[in-house]
Amino acid sequence: MTHDRIHAQKPDHHIERWSVGTIDTIEQRDGHCVVTVSTEDDELVELVVTLAVRDLFVRRLELAEGASPEGERVWFRKHGG
Repeated sequence: MTHDRIHAQKPDHHIERWSVGTIDTIEQRDGHCVVTVSTEDDELVELVVTLAVRDLFVRRLELAEGASPEGERVWFRKHGG
C-alpha cells in the first residue's frame, strides 16, 4: 500500500508541494491510520498513513496530556502529490 505524507509542523523544504489543513478525525482502519483533514477550501481529504507515522506526528503536535489531535493544524501531501 502507498501511504500519504503528514507533518505536525510546517515543512522547511519544497513548501509549495504541501497543503495545509485541520484534523477532522483520526481512526484506525485495516491496520492503518486514516486521518481526515479539512482544507482551507472546506474540502475533506482522507490521508492513509502507518500507525508509526500517526504516533510521530501526533507526538509532535505538542498537545496537553490526554488532549485530542482533532482541530489541530497539519501539513500534508497525498501520494503522488
